Amino acid sequence: QVQLVESGGGLVQPGGSLRLSCATSRDIFSHYVMGWHRQARGKQRELVADITPGGHILYGDSVKGRFTISRDNAKNTVYLQMNSLKLEDTAVYYCSAGTDTWGQGTQVTVFS
Repeated sequence: QVQLVESGGGLVQPGGSLRLSCATSRDIFSHYVMGWHRQARGKQRELVADITPGGHILYGDSVKGRFTISRDNAKNTVYLQMNSLKLEDTAVYYCSAGTDTWGQGTQVTVFS
């Protein structure tokens, strides 16, 4: 069973920063696109960012210029650095591997 272990969610005020981490096995990390999606209450899940094993990156329009996805090949971990957070970034953030493997989700709450 594939495991994606997420960490780093929490509470932050607008303009603040958080970093999410997602660790997995070497086999998964080296073969699949790793990504972050989010789902706000009452809304559909949406892509935040993803990164291929070769390092190609795709960002959702709402986070471009504020969020940065990266991968540490030595640690089999993908990160999401979130800066300039807004109230509308509040959501459960899910790590993904490929198209059908998901982490348990971590809550990010931006409050004023």
